[in-house]
Amino acid sequence: MIDLRSDTVTKPSSGMREAMMSAPVGDDVYSDDPTVNSLEERIAELLGAEAALFAPSGSLANQLAMRLLVKPGEEIICDSQAHIVRAELGAAAVFSGITSRTWQADRGLLRADDALNIARPDGGPYLVSTTAIAVENTHNFGGGTIQPIEEIVKLRTQSRALGLAMHLDGARLWNAHVATGISLKDYGRNFDTVSVCLSKGLGAPVGSVLASSKERIASARIWRKRYGGGMRQVGILAAAGHYALDHNLARLADDHARAKKIAQACHAAVPSTIDPSHVDTNIVALNLTNTTLTAAALNDQLKAQGIAASALGPKFLRLVTHLDITDADIEKVCQVLPELLKRAFVA
Repeated sequence: MIDLRSDTVTKPSSGMREAMMSAPVGDDVYSDDPTVNSLEERIAELLGAEAALFAPSGSLANQLAMRLLVKPGEEIICDSQAHIVRAELGAAAVFSGITSRTWQADRGLLRADDALNIARPDGGPYLVSTTAIAVENTHNFGGGTIQPIEEIVKLRTQSRALGLAMHLDGARLWNAHVATGISLKDYGRNFDTVSVCLSKGLGAPVGSVLASSKERIASARIWRKRYGGGMRQVGILAAAGHYALDHNLARLADDHARAKKIAQACHAAVPSTIDPSHVDTNIVALNLTNTTLTAAALNDQLKAQGIAASALGPKFLRLVTHLDITDADIEKVCQVLPELLKRAFVA
């Protein structure tokens, strides 16, 4: 099966497994694991932060960040397709008493004014107060959209004047960095908290990291334990993160090129399904609106030919390239998928 459901399906390489097997470990709940400690220090440095904390998932890293920035009864705002409001099962409300409001954003693309127009800091005793703004880069449900750095800087400048904090859901920030050449520090400096994922395009089996100030990370460590996320000899997983940064960061460009190739083939077959110029990174988001074919039905047709994708809406099919996908896999996808699209749109 050519598995394009997500870049989370990658399997550790033999080199990564060897690094995991030989990693020095300790008890991370006591902060005694040297491999975890070095990974946290490394990623904090990459993002220009004072400190960082290893977490078992990106969702937990995001939830810790929101807990740090927003008090119960206050709100965080983000775009309507953001992962934190679409794919984290209402965790901010359930665990932290945090409410949220959203703005509309085409392909998840950030425009600072969209956020500023709905921000309501200092709501007083009768209205909910906005405390923080969340930005997702790259944007998952937007199709791997890269957020413009100038809009991030504008939002940071103007939101800071309003007393608002900013969180970056940077699960795929690595992809944005590789695609644009913008440094991770230049992204990170514009946010109070940043989460990055190791188990997507970088190919580690488990793990995300939250970066922020020393004070916030000390608090996040307590909340991680409180949420049941305290881990013991987790250096075997942190070692995979080190290996991923050493070996799998620059090669994300290959994933981007392969995603673009799929998009171009689909556009050539049925132009309305996708604009290849919108494929910034490793996500291909197909729009099936102009046909009676559903995303689920197309996904079933692909599975019958050995290709797995994700139907994320009635008319939204997503394919995500990653390090376990080969050029031969892409050639097959570029033969099979356009033919299925042509049949559907002719019918």
